[in-house]
Amino acid sequence: MKRILIIEDEEQIRSILKMNLELEGYDVVAAENGMVGVDSYRNQHFDLVILDIMLPNTSGYEICEQIKVTGDTTPILMLSAKDSPKDRVQGLKLGADDYVTKPFDLEELLLRIKNLLNRAIAKSSPEIHRYTFEGNTIEFSKFQATTPKGIINLTNKETYLLKMLIEHKNEVVSRQSILNTVWGYDVYPSTRTIDNFILAYRKYFEVDPKKPQYFKSVRGIGYMFKERDSLINQSPS
Repeated sequence: MKRILIIEDEEQIRSILKMNLELEGYDVVAAENGMVGVDSYRNQHFDLVILDIMLPNTSGYEICEQIKVTGDTTPILMLSAKDSPKDRVQGLKLGADDYVTKPFDLEELLLRIKNLLNRAIAKSSPEIHRYTFEGNTIEFSKFQATTPKGIINLTNKETYLLKMLIEHKNEVVSRQSILNTVWGYDVYPSTRTIDNFILAYRKYFEVDPKKPQYFKSVRGIGYMFKERDSLINQSPS
């Protein structure tokens, strides 16, 4: 089931969209402002974001930029009462995949959403989709890992950082690279934040989390996934 995040401060529009998208078979999370929306996005997986531009305290433009600057390819459909060519261009320049003006035709909007989701599937890059090591299988596209301890549902950030470390296995990845790729240039968590992710990986995947074999911290430099024999699957199945 595809998951859609709506960030819209107008309650009537938010409710209508949520109800109709759920009737179409989507799993929908609705946020009434940018702060709630960004928090939901950072901690959950979504296949598409419907983003209002005129939000209290922040703008849809700023949220779009925050999402796209990390290299995230999740489709974003902008909703706005602003219908000038300049506004459309600004939204598209920041990485929005479509721009719909209010008031909108519901049937047309649902079709645009369906097309964006289909396009996202077709454009999926031949990157790592599955990685197996020592009885652990990570399925990045599902944001999920199967381990001897059971099935683990991973957050967005957990998945992105895990994938980055595995793609650079046996290499030290600098803290700065992690910040730029996983958190974005304008968000700077503390070193302790990244350490907590590493501790979580050890809990998930290590036989003895206190004596880690795979997830290493290199003091003053960065972090490493150390593993020799592994299986990479380039295509989802």
